[in-house]
Amino acid sequence: MRMAVLVFSENLEVAAELLGKGRELANDLGTKLAAALVGSGVKGKEKELFAYGADVVYVVDHPSLSTFFPETYTEALAKVVELAKPEVLLIGATKRGKETAPRLATKLNAGCAAGATSLRIDKEKKLLIAERPAISAMVVATEFSKTKPQIATVPPRTFEKPPRDDSRKGEVVEVKAEIPPVEKKVVELKAKEMKGIKIEDAELITSCGRGFRKKEDLKLLEELAGLIGATLGCSRPIAADLKWLPEDHWVGLSGHKVKPRMYMAVGISGQVQHLAGMRDSKIIVAINKDPDAPIFKVADYGIVGDLYQVIPALISYLKSKKG
Repeated sequence: MRMAVLVFSENLEVAAELLGKGRELANDLGTKLAAALVGSGVKGKEKELFAYGADVVYVVDHPSLSTFFPETYTEALAKVVELAKPEVLLIGATKRGKETAPRLATKLNAGCAAGATSLRIDKEKKLLIAERPAISAMVVATEFSKTKPQIATVPPRTFEKPPRDDSRKGEVVEVKAEIPPVEKKVVELKAKEMKGIKIEDAELITSCGRGFRKKEDLKLLEELAGLIGATLGCSRPIAADLKWLPEDHWVGLSGHKVKPRMYMAVGISGQVQHLAGMRDSKIIVAINKDPDAPIFKVADYGIVGDLYQVIPALISYLKSKKG
């Protein structure tokens, strides 16, 4: 008998987001909400998951999980699934989650809806209905699985994190899992250099696109961003093709998904691949000289004009107000 909605992410922030949506699904199914806590030295972190809604936490604490390998995490999660018998399994679509989920689905002989942006329960059939962008985000695919558990991966920041409640308590299940040795080893780890805030965490973002003629002109947008306390973002061509900015700044379907309070798209036409990464922003401001640019269809505020005139005017205005 299937007993729960189970969520997992090695990133506790993402796990909290999954618990928020997981609670809705569990209520619709009339089941408990469970979470998997997997890693080395993770025992004791259960309260973080209880605080965001978990009723049960399955803990796999094993020395072999100190370094991430998708094979070992798959084995650990398979053991959790064996014990929890979840109706639905949600996995955070982080880099690690994306490596683990398909392996786990294969091991369990189950389907997996990858990159789901909407989840609901068909209450009559007890099916998880997942929607996700497909064909470069030009269409939305609706999927369900006939096998159990019904698995879906969910990108970070897709769902809101629920309010934290530190008074919540729950059941802890310690899972004894045999983790087979992996015939590979990590030779060296190098920390990735990060400048400023991670773009996914930014509250204000100013993004540049192909409307900028040369790399040096990005200083205009950098100055504007500095005046309003925003993080610099960009569309795919700026990072992937022209290499004017590192990929850490890339917003879009293949880049980073963001959900800031305000997103300003400057010189960005608004192709579907870019829109998929920023359409959930609270307020969208567009600056483009083409009145027919697709970005204006999703913008809350739009300025039709040459960015080389608009941005200096905005900078001048903001400086006058600060002076």
